[in-house]
Amino acid sequence: MKRSLLWRTLQIPARIGTSLWFDLKVYGIENVPETGPALLIANHQSYLDPILVAVRLRRPVSYFAKSELFENPFLGWLIRSLHAFPVRQGAGDVGAVRELLHRLEEGHVMNVYPEGHRTPDGQVGQIQRGIGLVLRKVHVPVIPIAIDGSFEAWPHGSKLFHPHRIRVMYGKPMHLDGLKGDEIVNAVGDTLRSMLAELRSRKCD
Repeated sequence: MKRSLLWRTLQIPARIGTSLWFDLKVYGIENVPETGPALLIANHQSYLDPILVAVRLRRPVSYFAKSELFENPFLGWLIRSLHAFPVRQGAGDVGAVRELLHRLEEGHVMNVYPEGHRTPDGQVGQIQRGIGLVLRKVHVPVIPIAIDGSFEAWPHGSKLFHPHRIRVMYGKPMHLDGLKGDEIVNAVGDTLRSMLAELRSRKCD
């Protein structure tokens, strides 16, 4: 899938803005495949995260978005144009999972947040068990992503973001074949926490 015109148009100011406002630096971006399907799983620190995950990539990224957002005609059009699709939170939305699997089959890059919600304290929270079921069904590269600084830039409960240094690390594809659902959940949590700790140790970057 190619980047839509809207995606390409907005990516330029987004790259400039994230560089100026957040001194954004990314590591390991070469771990994201240049072609073919991939699933990007990231810790969730703020509303900025979908932008941070995709802004330096040369490929478009598809997202889940709360179904309520699509009720506004303009906002619904906007986020659909940016490759988002709706999910009913807390409802075990089977249709959204099917859409995710369908888009992966078509070769898209998908981004999900296995915590299921934004962190209240900046740490990696409990991983939702549903991610284990999803990852057992996909046979594509699963790329873990650690985001640090996004929580401070836009804390949970704050109405606006403010300047703060942000770093993003793309890890190597995870090896999950043969693991059970709970083992996958534990592997995802351990990997994201380890990557976040490593990212935070880069004090001079």
